Amino acid sequence: MKVLVTGTAGFIGYHTALRLLDRGDEIIGLDSINGYYDVNIKYGRLEMSGIARKDAESGIVCRSSKFPGYRFLRMYLENKPGIDDLFAAEKFDAVIHLAAQAGVRYSITNPYAYIEANIIGFQNVLEACRHNKVQHLVYASSSSVYGLNENYPFSTRDNVDHPISLYAATKKSNELMAHTYSHLYRIPTTGLRFFTVYGPWGRPDMALFLFTKAMLEDRPIDVFNNGNMKRDFTYIDDIVNGVVKVLDHPPEGDPSWSGKNPDPSRSTAPYRIYNIGNNSPVNLLDFIEAIEKSLGKKAVKNFLPMQDGDVPATWADVESLVEDVGYTPSVGIEEGVDRFIKWYRGYFKVSSPSFSIDGGY
Repeated sequence: MKVLVTGTAGFIGYHTALRLLDRGDEIIGLDSINGYYDVNIKYGRLEMSGIARKDAESGIVCRSSKFPGYRFLRMYLENKPGIDDLFAAEKFDAVIHLAAQAGVRYSITNPYAYIEANIIGFQNVLEACRHNKVQHLVYASSSSVYGLNENYPFSTRDNVDHPISLYAATKKSNELMAHTYSHLYRIPTTGLRFFTVYGPWGRPDMALFLFTKAMLEDRPIDVFNNGNMKRDFTYIDDIVNGVVKVLDHPPEGDPSWSGKNPDPSRSTAPYRIYNIGNNSPVNLLDFIEAIEKSLGKKAVKNFLPMQDGDVPATWADVESLVEDVGYTPSVGIEEGVDRFIKWYRGYFKVSSPSFSIDGGY
């Protein structure tokens, strides 16, 4: 297929583009390369994809030196004329929309960045899909939409009308906007609620990256809610496997769906919502222990109260994704953390310890 992947300088988008290229799809990657976190990591991902930094900065479509089927364009999603021209020229078969303004806490201090990228930008993508007969739009939602929900594991059949951050509210809005376009224009859309994705080339604002960096620099790590947190940490390879499987299964309308007892995850329209996680939440202190074991050193913990916009636990019910597309997460936390730390040491040229630890440190 010919696929537009937005956010290819980002963590999930980078890995997804490479997987699609590996199987022979033609890819155009799009990213604004904004300064939310260190752009050197974003350019590093692009360079691993064969896109030179000077070419990526040019703002024109450039070709990969490694993958004949890969081209990249730096552009903001808010640029409606640019998005319209790109879709009209390329005639994509499908779109994987992963670009967004990320981060829960950043949305508290920079709310307009989320409206511009996540609402206006997504509207531009929907309109472009509508006018260019895109066969399937797969887009990133988030586990953050569950907000104040305390039913575990989180199910796509749960009510998600009580978000506690603007970031979560924009992701919930994306799901509503997608349903409208699926209903009015019969555009097949699938939203994926990602659960705490981690792995090599991960985001520097996420816990694994922050903890690893601090511990290697002999600084304390901030442990919120006094460590009483659980997260459904999901390794990047498992996430990408799920994204690609979903791409190949555009939804159809469910004729048995009833507005008298509505299932929020499906519709009579070609619309679907899935959780994509590991279905195995890990206690934050156990997660830190896995980092300590891989690094060969203990963490100095600075215990703090819960942050605004955060939740104590996440846990993905992935039963429908398993049934519909054969999704099978397989990478455990110790293996995944170890792979990340090996990448981190290589990327930042940090030497490994000359000893190993086991058990009690």
